[in-house]
Amino acid sequence: MMKIYHLGNCGTCQRILSEIPKIKRFEQQEIKTQPITPAQLDEMKKMAGSYEALFSKVALKYRSLGLNEMKLTEKDYRKYILQEYTFLKRPVIIIGERIFIGNAPKNVAAMVAAAK
Repeated sequence: MMKIYHLGNCGTCQRILSEIPKIKRFEQQEIKTQPITPAQLDEMKKMAGSYEALFSKVALKYRSLGLNEMKLTEKDYRKYILQEYTFLKRPVIIIGERIFIGNAPKNVAAMVAAAK
């Protein structure tokens, strides 16, 4: 499988997508207009090891909802990601059995190398 979960109006996502060689090989899912399903999230979790690894703690709503003051469980992370697309750390790129989560430069470089 070659799939990208991203946010269309996110400049960082768009910059990263522009770095991917042969991007037309990837199925792309814009998560605001086509929300991720519970089954998709569960599959990502299997690959990532936890829902927390997929959760964005820099999302604006993380602080505004007071989540930064709470002790969240895996069940909580899953619930919030499914409730609000901004809680998915973006982009999430799946290449075969590998998953790349977020926009850290080291992660993006590894993803670009894997996509060649």
